[in-house]
Amino acid sequence: MRQTLPRVPKDRIAVLIGSKGTTVKALRDACGCQRIEVDSESGDVDVIWGESGTYDPVRALKLPDVIKAIGRGMSPTSAIRLLDDQHFFEMVDLRDFVGKRSNQQRRIRARIIGREGKIRTRIEQLTNTEISIYNSTVVIIGEEDGLYSARQAIEMLAGGSEHGSVIHFLEKDRRRARIQSRSLEMLETREEIVDPLTQRFEDLVPGLDLAADRRNRRMKASQVDPTNPEEVEEVMELADDERIVWEEE
Repeated sequence: MRQTLPRVPKDRIAVLIGSKGTTVKALRDACGCQRIEVDSESGDVDVIWGESGTYDPVRALKLPDVIKAIGRGMSPTSAIRLLDDQHFFEMVDLRDFVGKRSNQQRRIRARIIGREGKIRTRIEQLTNTEISIYNSTVVIIGEEDGLYSARQAIEMLAGGSEHGSVIHFLEKDRRRARIQSRSLEMLETREEIVDPLTQRFEDLVPGLDLAADRRNRRMKASQVDPTNPEEVEEVMELADDERIVWEEE
């Protein structure tokens, strides 16, 4: 089966192919397809899949995102992580915020990157994601929770929010996620199921069994025949919660 994937920009074709085709081979082995064909002139990409059952259909669904991420500036090593079940892909188009004006796109890119790349690096650290900025697009790769937070941060910056406000939002969101994670760890995942038809009333009241046992022992002691040595000997044996106290009248 032949599948057509997103076209790669011309300046990213060499990155997708890799030195002596190493990147294409790595992608082929990772996704389980038979062959990946890349047109070195146009950037068109086609994948040849084998018979059904010879490859993972989930990876087949994720492969277009891998190609798109590489085409939008992400390194092949990072993009291949998208084939894992826990990693996902997001892309923010800066034209949705500033239109097609190239000078405004440059301004937004500079705000997202920050001086010496510090803002982008800080966003990646707080969300455990990887971010690539290419022309008018921002590509984000990461796990689901961090991916959502990183996208919000990028959109906030593109919309004009200050750097400090965005970092404060991410730090607060990260603290919330940590508290939620600890709460989930403490939560019992399985509770004992009790059949209400077989549950005794004594089980519902803590200590009721002990109180009933003490009451039965007192009633039995009051009915002992003093002329019967066996009954007298039995009643003189103290339970764990009983003791003899001598008091002077």
